[in-house]
Formats: sequence, C-alpha cells, structure tokens
Amino acid sequence: MVKKHSLWKSFGYAFEGLATAFKTEANFRIQVAIGLTALVFSVLLGFSWLETVVLLTVIALVLVFELVNTIIELLAGEEISLKAKTIKDVSAAAVVLVAFLSLIVGAFLFFPKILQKWILPL
Repeated sequence: MVKKHSLWKSFGYAFEGLATAFKTEANFRIQVAIGLTALVFSVLLGFSWLETVVLLTVIALVLVFELVNTIIELLAGEEISLKAKTIKDVSAAAVVLVAFLSLIVGAFLFFPKILQKWILPL
C-alpha cells in the first residue's frame, strides 16, 4: 500500500477543513464561540478535571455533528428532491439533538457551581 501523505500533511488538511468550516459556516462559528465561552466560565467557576473533560466532550460532539451536517449538506447539494430534503433534515435533526444534550449536560455542570459561587455563597 502506498502512503499518500505524511502525518503532518494529513493534520494540515484537517486544520484546513476546520478553517474552511469556520470561514464559511455561521453555525459552526456560533458553536465555537459558545464552546469557548463555556470553557472560560468553567475556569471562572473552578471546574474539576472530570467536569472539564465532560464539558470538552460535549463541545466536541456539537462541533463534530455540525461538521458532519455540513458535509451532508454539501453532498446533497441544492437539490429539491424529497430524498435530498430528507437527508438534510435528518442530518440537521442530529445536530439539534446533540445541541440539546449539550444544554442538559451544561445545566448539570454549571447550575450547581453558579449557585454555590455567586447566588448562595456559604
């Protein structure tokens, strides 16, 4: 088997893909901004390493699902066919579900810390 690219080139292509998604996809930019904001607040609230790992995992899940949704939308194109519409709708539904999951996980992570630190300090 012939090796096509070096490991470094493969990583370079991956980062190009992230940059392209960031430049061209408004939802991806919004999700990155929300994820970074959540990370800043996690530092301010003193998250444990486990809480931080859980937070990073749900942030990554949302971003990965958004990237996959973008791929599917590009592959389906601008077709008006019922099949293309269904594919795009189901892909978008997957993003929404993982986004709701991230909100639920975020509530479990952030609300107790906010209550403890800012609302009901002991």
